[in-house]
Amino acid sequence: MVALQIRDVPDAVREALVAQARQRGQSLQAYLLELVRQQAQRGTNVALLNRFSGRDDGLRTAPGELAGFVSDQRQAREQDLSA
Repeated sequence: MVALQIRDVPDAVREALVAQARQRGQSLQAYLLELVRQQAQRGTNVALLNRFSGRDDGLRTAPGELAGFVSDQRQAREQDLSA
C-alpha cells in the first residue's frame, strides 16, 4: 500500500476531522482512509452510470406512476394470499 500525505491543512480543518473521527469511534487515519475509499468508489459509480446515460430501457412511466403500479400489485397479492 502507498502512503498519502496532505500538506498545509489548516488547524481548524484538522480539528473538525478529528472530532468527526471521534464521533465514529475511529482514529483520524481510519476515518480519512474511509473517506478516501468512499470517494474512489463514487468515481467508479459515476463512470458506470455514465456508461448507461442516454440508453433507452423502454420504460415510459412518469414519476410516481411506477410506485402506484407496485402498490396495486401488492394489494392484489395480499388479497390473493388472504383468499
